[in-house]
Amino acid sequence: MHARLRPVVKAYDVRGRVPDQLDTTIARALGEAFADEVGIADGRGRAVVGRDMRASSPEVVRALADGIRSRGADVVDIGLASTDMLYCASGVLDVPGVMVTASHNPAADNGLKLCRAGARPIGLSTGLAAMAEAAGPLLEREESAVPAPVGTVETLEFLTTYADTLLGLAPVEGRRLKVVVDAGNGMAGHTVPAVLGRLDLEVIGLYLELDGTFPNHEANPLDHSTLVDLQAAVREHGADLGLAFDGDADRCFVIDEHGDVVAPSAITALVASRHLLLEPGATILHNVICSRAVPEIVTERGGVPVRTPVGHSLIKAEMARTGAVFGGEHSGHFYFREFYLADSGMLAALHVLAALAETDSTVSALMAEYSRYSASGEINSRVDDADAVIERLVRSYADHEQDRLDGLTVTAPDWWFNVRASNTEPLLRLNVEGADEATMGRVRDEVLAAIRA
Repeated sequence: MHARLRPVVKAYDVRGRVPDQLDTTIARALGEAFADEVGIADGRGRAVVGRDMRASSPEVVRALADGIRSRGADVVDIGLASTDMLYCASGVLDVPGVMVTASHNPAADNGLKLCRAGARPIGLSTGLAAMAEAAGPLLEREESAVPAPVGTVETLEFLTTYADTLLGLAPVEGRRLKVVVDAGNGMAGHTVPAVLGRLDLEVIGLYLELDGTFPNHEANPLDHSTLVDLQAAVREHGADLGLAFDGDADRCFVIDEHGDVVAPSAITALVASRHLLLEPGATILHNVICSRAVPEIVTERGGVPVRTPVGHSLIKAEMARTGAVFGGEHSGHFYFREFYLADSGMLAALHVLAALAETDSTVSALMAEYSRYSASGEINSRVDDADAVIERLVRSYADHEQDRLDGLTVTAPDWWFNVRASNTEPLLRLNVEGADEATMGRVRDEVLAAIRA
């Protein structure tokens, strides 16, 4: 792989600092390689592109589109969009797509999330590595050798179709709810008014203004320190719940009426249960760090749970293979068969709103049946040799059930833990769950001591 591409081409997308790592030359070269990879070059088709609110996004999307067009393909530009809105456009239009975003990364970063027609993901093993190889030589061209764009550009207002699609999949009916939404100055500020604004809700907005400098807090609800303002607002306004979205609005976290964070595993179990009412016996996916409660509840309600590695392209491929109706990750990504197998934080939020509006219950009471165990949350440890540490844990827990589906998972009757190496940093990620807080804490401390020895 070309030296300039190595720092920005990741397992599932392209991401890096602008312009010292990711610049318009790279974006254009990857645009050309993308057109060839998805088979739309030489007048054979078109691609849809969207972008987030970062200051660098307009120039990156222009360079990307020029690259696609220089290969003789046409571009449909939907402008400002959330990532799930781009996936929706790829599905509705049945064309390949590229979203220009760095998700929850710092303001100086940007990136590309890529998919084939029908929102089928492109990751390192499913086309991105080949694109990088093809783009490498293009970075060595003289400026005079760069081909001019010949394909057309069509601008398309897609926000209404996106809202129509989601509301058709998860209609919200029943009592009127009060909800606080924290967009973190990310793309939910664009999509929330279009979707939730059509429902009979009292919506209190926090940081809905699009601002790629993220002046209020990082748009990453997985870091619970970013939820403090939302938690306070839910309590202050006596709201029924709070919703927090990440920068490109493909992930959603839920806050209950007390201001407490609802575990994404509990949301997975709730949404899975709703799908199983409509399709008894359906397959539900959950990744290796989801709560043990998820497969238990799916089984109890007549579904078929299937455990998967972490990562959106892996989960989408498994959904296609198994015909799963829904899948959830403990990171707040939720995948829907009827939404082109793609993930949508907004669609997950609509399911929670619909479930709550149908009852006289509170969020905490509604979620109690889906929250059975105590979890540590993800704990990162910096290590010199992740593989060596994992092998040490394999030996230390040789008397326990183990599997290597994704990292190492060790299971006992009343606890389990998983350790996985980061794809991009010298980190080990630990997740522990126990039958109660004391059990979880004991196992967490024991494993952390072994990792950091």
